[in-house]
Amino acid sequence: MNKGQSILTKREQEIFDLLVHNMTTGEIAEELKISEKTVRNHISNVILKLNVKGRSQAIIELLRLGVIKL
Repeated sequence: MNKGQSILTKREQEIFDLLVHNMTTGEIAEELKISEKTVRNHISNVILKLNVKGRSQAIIELLRLGVIKL
């Protein structure tokens, strides 16, 4: 595992891998069998970790770091 990947928990990684493929919060919740609120909490945690302003910026930063791929 490269250094970038250790930024995210396994669940955060799963969520952002799905987000980057244009899935909605509801679709991700259904896919992972968790609540939409839990999905939003994970997204918020990543936004805080990365010190960015929103999910779009989080995705851009994670792509830049090589943590997620298109």
